[in-house]
Amino acid sequence: MSLHHFEIKRTARYATFGNLSAETEQIWFVCHGYGQLAAYFIRKFDVLDSEKHFVVAPEGLSRFYLDNFSGRVGATWMTKEDREEEVKDYLAYLNGLYAHIFEQASRSPEDFKINVMGFSQGVATASRWVFDETIKFDTFLMWAGNIAHDLDFNRTQAVLGDKSLYFVYGKQDELIKPAHFERQAEQLHQLNLKAEIIPFEGKHEVSREVLKTYFA
Repeated sequence: MSLHHFEIKRTARYATFGNLSAETEQIWFVCHGYGQLAAYFIRKFDVLDSEKHFVVAPEGLSRFYLDNFSGRVGATWMTKEDREEEVKDYLAYLNGLYAHIFEQASRSPEDFKINVMGFSQGVATASRWVFDETIKFDTFLMWAGNIAHDLDFNRTQAVLGDKSLYFVYGKQDELIKPAHFERQAEQLHQLNLKAEIIPFEGKHEVSREVLKTYFA
């Protein structure tokens, strides 16, 4: 038996919040966590000023039933199966979406502050994306998740050296412990990078209060 690959064209889905206009100052690209859908995930960002902030939530290309064979549906960015090809696919998707958004904006990325955020599984996705070094961005938020372990960390300074970096987590997060973020922050510090750590009272979730307090 042999396994093979060939490229196909398919349709991806994304959600947005805000109005992309001449008043827009910041554009966000936010990658959801495992088992989430973009339309629900993006609701957390409704505390941002919709005239100044435009939020784009791409949805993972693979969907599945969360319970058995019916009911609620979630999406995932990848699994361990055929992972290298799945990573290539979602990087091509994210780069294409980025270009699509700025075609709609009729302005260049340099005209905006661009924030890239990953939540939970989406942190690994977002970190691979920024390390792809295809897009312009200014801020990288790592929220309740791991930086992808297979990145070339020798390039960390080149990729993140002039960016604003944040680790955000809930103090009652049932999946991620505070020490985990402290270790990741220390790893960045050893690479002469500084990330602000923002803990909040909450679980494995995106906090509207944190968004409103630190990023609005």
